[in-house]
Amino acid sequence: MAKPDNKGTYNYQDWLTWEGAWELINGKAFNMSPAPTSLHQFIVGELHFSLRNFFQNRKCFVFVAPFDVYFSENEQYDLPDQVVQPDLSVVCSKDQISKSGCHGAPSLIIEVLSPSTALKDFNEKFNLYQKYGVNEYWIVDPGNQTVHVYTLEDGSYQNRHLYTGAGNNSIGYISRTGNPDGFAVQVQVEETPKMNNQCIRDETG
Repeated sequence: MAKPDNKGTYNYQDWLTWEGAWELINGKAFNMSPAPTSLHQFIVGELHFSLRNFFQNRKCFVFVAPFDVYFSENEQYDLPDQVVQPDLSVVCSKDQISKSGCHGAPSLIIEVLSPSTALKDFNEKFNLYQKYGVNEYWIVDPGNQTVHVYTLEDGSYQNRHLYTGAGNNSIGYISRTGNPDGFAVQVQVEETPKMNNQCIRDETG
C-alpha cells in the first residue's frame, strides 16, 4: 500500500493502491483524515435520520460517509476520473448504485464543513459537483450557523440560497430533491448538542 503526496498527479489506478481514506479530485489526492469532530458527526447523523425519514417513500436512497461517489467523463466507471466521499448523498436512481458506491452524480450532496475541509468544499468540490451535474449541493457551516444551498440551472450553480440560525443556535434549509414543493429541516448546532431538541418539518403538509 502507498501514500500519495500533495504535489503529484494521480489516477484511479493509483487511488486503488493508497492506504487509508482518500479522495481523488482532478488528479490530486485529498486525505480524509483526521477524523471529524463530534459536532460534525452529530449534525451528519441528524441530517441522515431526517433525510431518510423524508425520502423513504420517494424512491430515493440516502447514504452517509464513508460512501464513494465516482465521476467519469465518458461514464466508464471501471476507470473513473474522480472519486469523492461526500458527508451525505441522496441517490434517486437505483441504477446508479453499485456494490462499491454511486456511479455518477447523486441528486443531492451535503457537505458539513470542518476546518480541514472548508476550502475544498467551497472550491474543488463545488466545481466538481457543478461540472458533473449534481442537481443540488448543500454546504452546512456549523461555525457560522449557516447553510448554503446551490441548485443547478443550465449547467451551473446560478441559484444560491443562504439559510441562517438567526441567533437561535439552529439552522434550517429547504430542498426540492424528490419533491417539487420541497421540505425544510432544522438542526441544532450548539457546541454541546441537545439530543432531544431536533425537529424536521415537511412543508408539503
